[in-house]
Amino acid sequence: MKIKYFSDTDTAHLEFSDREIHETREVSENIYIDIDDEGNLVSMTIEHAKAKAGLSEFSYQEMSEHETAPSIRT
Repeated sequence: MKIKYFSDTDTAHLEFSDREIHETREVSENIYIDIDDEGNLVSMTIEHAKAKAGLSEFSYQEMSEHETAPSIRT
C-alpha cells in the first residue's frame, strides 16, 4: 500500500494495488474509491483529509490472526 498526501489541497490518496482503474465511485462528498474491472478496490481519495477525516496523524498496526476484524455495517 502507498499513501500520498498533498498538503496544497489537503488530499490523501491511498493506493492498495497497481491494477488498472475501471471506475471511480463517490462514497460521500469528500471520499472517492477506484475499482478495477472485477470490482476490487484499487485506491481511495480523501479530500479535506485533515479537516474532515482527522488525518493529522497516521499510524499502522498489523493485527494478529487471533484478533477479529471490525464488523461491517450495512
